[in-house]
Amino acid sequence: MKSAHLKRLSAVLLLLAMLFSLAACGKEETQLEKTAWYLQAQVPEPTCSAVGGDWLVFALARSGVKVPQKYFDTYYKNTEDYAASVDGVLSRKKNTEYSRVILALTAIGKDPQNVAGFDLLLPLGDFDETVSQGVNGAIFALLALDSKNYEIPANPAADTQATRELYVEEILRREIPTGGWALTGGEPDADVTAMALQALAKYREDADVLAAVERGVTALADLQEPNGAYTSWGEENSESVSQVIVALTELGISPDDERFVKNGQTLEQVLLRFAQEDGSFRHIADGKSDEMATEQALYALAAISRAQDGRTTLYDMTDTAQ
Repeated sequence: MKSAHLKRLSAVLLLLAMLFSLAACGKEETQLEKTAWYLQAQVPEPTCSAVGGDWLVFALARSGVKVPQKYFDTYYKNTEDYAASVDGVLSRKKNTEYSRVILALTAIGKDPQNVAGFDLLLPLGDFDETVSQGVNGAIFALLALDSKNYEIPANPAADTQATRELYVEEILRREIPTGGWALTGGEPDADVTAMALQALAKYREDADVLAAVERGVTALADLQEPNGAYTSWGEENSESVSQVIVALTELGISPDDERFVKNGQTLEQVLLRFAQEDGSFRHIADGKSDEMATEQALYALAAISRAQDGRTTLYDMTDTAQ
């Protein structure tokens, strides 16, 4: 308990130091900075996990906000230790576990092909296993592989050796006839549609992909509520807005595009309606702070910042050194 208390105190002191540094420079903190510092204080030692780990590290590394190198080193050491403890098997059913870690490692300049001696790209060479969990398997495999233009390793255990073409074809095969994507059912879902567009963004030189992308963008515009928000599972929520922002920036479409401005509100302004004073974000407008929503909001804000500054997109990590 004492050790945990000291770690949290250290993180809070770090946050205060950053705020005092800004004040000394006479600079007002941005929402991006505020959210980045909030998350660092909340999660002083990130680990290999979906929340409070991989996505958080990915978001911070892509944000452009100054993060102590020790923070990323801690995450990498924890990830190495975890990979070693499970003999490199992050999951036996969901290859998105590998994709997520690959994205985080690539963002901080670490090689996912050698983590405690394990090649975390290898499972993505198994096409059937990767897509067995649904279209999200193919989506995140492409995002991970394309983040640094990784070569897909030959997987001797695979019945079907994966290729980028197979993953693209799988996403196209799963498209809803009227446009857009969903995990289940015949109606497009904003989150899944946005994620599919993120993965397909680099393949628009193919006419079939381009047509599917255009249908997907139209579907997202049609799914938007009159107040600018997006609804998933019956609730207006911030994560859906975050995913749409990332999809548009990956496609080179401004989040201020007139198709996505409702009642004078841009997507960024809609997202900020979920922000709390401490830098966190809510899942729903009248809810409490939610860590997953905050992490997704951070990388959506990072995507906007990168687009405004002319940097590579959120998922294009060819600008990182390994």
